[in-house]
Amino acid sequence: MSLVRAKKHLGQHFLKDESIAEQIAFSLSGKNSKVLEIGPGMGILTKYLFKNSAINEIKVVEIDQESVDYLNQFYPELKGNIFREDFLRMDLDKVFDSPFAIAGNFPYNISSQILFKVFENKDKVPELVGMFQKEVAQRVASKPGSKVYGILSVLLSAYFDIEYLFTVDEHVFNPPPKVKSGVITLRRNEVKKLDCDEVFFVRLVKTAFNQRRKMLRSALKPLGKSFEDIDPELMTKRAEQLSVEEFIYLTQKLQ
Repeated sequence: MSLVRAKKHLGQHFLKDESIAEQIAFSLSGKNSKVLEIGPGMGILTKYLFKNSAINEIKVVEIDQESVDYLNQFYPELKGNIFREDFLRMDLDKVFDSPFAIAGNFPYNISSQILFKVFENKDKVPELVGMFQKEVAQRVASKPGSKVYGILSVLLSAYFDIEYLFTVDEHVFNPPPKVKSGVITLRRNEVKKLDCDEVFFVRLVKTAFNQRRKMLRSALKPLGKSFEDIDPELMTKRAEQLSVEEFIYLTQKLQ
């Protein structure tokens, strides 16, 4: 069977560099013996996940039938463990019966949605290692005060320790993307539950960043709440200046 054709509408860019695939596979902490790989394509990362002795069960989700056929032919050890579906619509309860890590060279066009889904399933997915468009990776790993700090930075860092590992050049892909990539890890921290209503916390963070250039007292007006009990100095800040703890404080005051 010939190589799989990269399909633009699926955002496919196949990694060619084996050493990068190996680095990603061995960036997993080893604390989670079960791994779901998203979008394995022709299995360059899959191969090194199988070589990582800390992992004893690997499943993959791949929407592209041509890639599924390729994996079935060249990775017989995946037999029965390939989900041919869209990860974003997938019921993660049916993947493994206990928590698992996620790995992947993620399609750029759905990478933020993948991260939102991991956030929603944070108790099932205690760890993620993967490659994103560099801008997305930097945004997720950024700290308060950074120009790229945003909604995902806050939501994910509330529950995960996030680390930007390394940058990947365009030429190691086929076809090469127009942008550089970045590899990050997310590892669940000790927080089991926030000291506030999580649903309102998410709403507040999204509202604050919807008008990120405005001071909070203007940006948060759509919530229809009174700011009387809140430190007035805090309300003169912009969303990108607030830590997770300050967003939790605001949620407690406003919920």
